[in-house]
Amino acid sequence: MTNEALQSLISTWIPELEFTEEKSQFLNITVQPEQLHQLMTQLKSNSETNFDYLFCLSGVDWGKELGVVYHLESTTHRHQLVVKVKTEDRENPTFDSVWTIWRTAEFHEREVFDFFGILFNNHPNLKRLFLTEDWDGFPLRKDYVDEINMIIK
Repeated sequence: MTNEALQSLISTWIPELEFTEEKSQFLNITVQPEQLHQLMTQLKSNSETNFDYLFCLSGVDWGKELGVVYHLESTTHRHQLVVKVKTEDRENPTFDSVWTIWRTAEFHEREVFDFFGILFNNHPNLKRLFLTEDWDGFPLRKDYVDEINMIIK
């Protein structure tokens, strides 16, 4: 399915979605946090899209906003897609977990929580994955400061 055909189909599900290609081979969708789980469920379960493979889930600090970027692929139809979700709430960034849709998301979401402090609703075991429980802060945020371990040039 072409990017244009994917956009045409997906835009009928949730009209408020933002679509771009951002100089990439992938169609990019930006979704509002409250629509994330609904969109992801439809992307996997719809027979025309069948995005059955979540091959990357990454936390991002865009400066003003925190978010998550999901790279999806359909192993049946051989098309790929990028979904982005963002929030300006840096004090309590929260999105719905997608681990019930793609089981691999369970550990990816733990990594994002560990390094960015993003919480995932309904995650079965949201705790630090790499850093110790007593670690203070989230080291991949742009506003993170560690006076002892950071090297500033």
